[in-house]
Amino acid sequence: MDFETFYRCELSSMVGLARTICGDAETAKDIAQEAMSKAYENWPKIAAYDKPGAWLRRVTINLAISKRRRVGRELSLLRRSAALRRTEVRHEDVRPDDEVWDAVRQLPPRQRAVVALFYQDDLSTTAIAEILDCSVSTATSHLSQARAALAVTLGESSAEYVEVGS
Repeated sequence: MDFETFYRCELSSMVGLARTICGDAETAKDIAQEAMSKAYENWPKIAAYDKPGAWLRRVTINLAISKRRRVGRELSLLRRSAALRRTEVRHEDVRPDDEVWDAVRQLPPRQRAVVALFYQDDLSTTAIAEILDCSVSTATSHLSQARAALAVTLGESSAEYVEVGS
């Protein structure tokens, strides 16, 4: 496969994956483009991989987690120097799944990544383990822990929504 085809096939998935982790659509587009740029720079090597998409997902996840940490540190500094203004969100502006994805973004980085790969990319825990370079049992454990945390955060009625597709 040439890089142009790879790019067209993978870009939208990488934007969705990054958005789930970092929480912002514009930042997610930047992260996906940065991951694609890294893939382009190393394309001869990456093209030879059995699953270049797995490499790309790992890079995208790492970039999104790093960005989220950076933003967290920046917000912490802002909070110390001045009180942040909070905007109220009207109830009718919140889509039903916004609450779920907001809760996902509160999970630890690996759990966020596993949830994004499992529910957005519809990957098996075996594929997720390969992307995250961990064992299948570790990927399964992260998914289970994420589901449990989401059940607590969202309440029991929403927990049923989280279990769909498993």
